[in-house]
Amino acid sequence: MAENVRHEEFKVSGGDVVKRIKALVKEGNVRRIIIKNEKGHTILEFPLTIGVVGVALIPIWAAIGAIAALVANCTIVVERRG
Repeated sequence: MAENVRHEEFKVSGGDVVKRIKALVKEGNVRRIIIKNEKGHTILEFPLTIGVVGVALIPIWAAIGAIAALVANCTIVVERRG
């Protein structure tokens, strides 16, 4: 059975990265999140499996917070299961 996967891109400023990703995680149908810098280079990529919440995300939130402090603008690429 083939799974339908689609990609979306969001352009955000550094200060909105954490807020936007938290909202995406709450949606529940996100498989993978990729953060790219202004030049399109991947700076962080992480999968979200079913049931990954709370304590398991603490290292990811720390990394995202550090990235948000370093970049003015970035692109969040979201892979969703359909």
